[in-house]
Amino acid sequence: MVLITLQMLKEINSQKIKFMNIALIGYGRMGHEIESTAVSRGHRISLIIDKDNLSDLDFEHTRGIDVAIEFTTPETAFENLKKCFSLGIPVVCGTTGWLADYEKAVNLCNENYGSFIHSSNFSIGVNILFKLNNMLARFVSAYPEYKPFIEEIHHTKKLDAPSGTAITLAKGVCDGNPAYKGWCFENERAEKMVPISAIREGLVPGTHIIEWDSPVDRITIRHEAKNRKGLALGSVIAAEYIHSRKGVFTMDDVLGF
Repeated sequence: MVLITLQMLKEINSQKIKFMNIALIGYGRMGHEIESTAVSRGHRISLIIDKDNLSDLDFEHTRGIDVAIEFTTPETAFENLKKCFSLGIPVVCGTTGWLADYEKAVNLCNENYGSFIHSSNFSIGVNILFKLNNMLARFVSAYPEYKPFIEEIHHTKKLDAPSGTAITLAKGVCDGNPAYKGWCFENERAEKMVPISAIREGLVPGTHIIEWDSPVDRITIRHEAKNRKGLALGSVIAAEYIHSRKGVFTMDDVLGF
């Protein structure tokens, strides 16, 4: 059972932290939000890597860097991780859509005695949602009349669909309920698959809804991000956790779930 108290979350957010020199890889809207959050927690952004200066991710420019936080694109994330591992830089990765290469990244991290954490969503609230989602799937597994459905809504500039968060939620359903083996798009419904609807509209930061529908009622859990601050805070907290550790970690490790 997962026991999460307000006191635990306060301790995570207020724990004494060591100053870090941070490299930001990716300087879009998330990069700017992470910069603001990191500075507010007493850290320094010592290097910014974006599409116009990718070559600066080298030994000379990364001297003194304690940790890198990577939010870029599915096409560039893995190469950025490889460079960080080769340079001995702990790296927090929030890019989604590249996970076909995740095991390669894990192997490279271990081969280089590095530090690495990836999450489809660094928000503390979403990570609580992940736990609740898995628990609900286990409880419902005894009642096959309940059928799952996931809906995610994001801004029109989001590159991947469905979101990495929605895919993680679908995996949580499958891990908790043996009746389901994977996910599919809503219009491709198939037996033993969790259907996902991916909606792109306006400037929505991110909404995720998990429903279990039966002939007599419906159970719904929902997370709605108000802005990107939760993602930024979680990624900086993750950086604070891994920068002095070796290995491959998850947000469960960071948050103590």
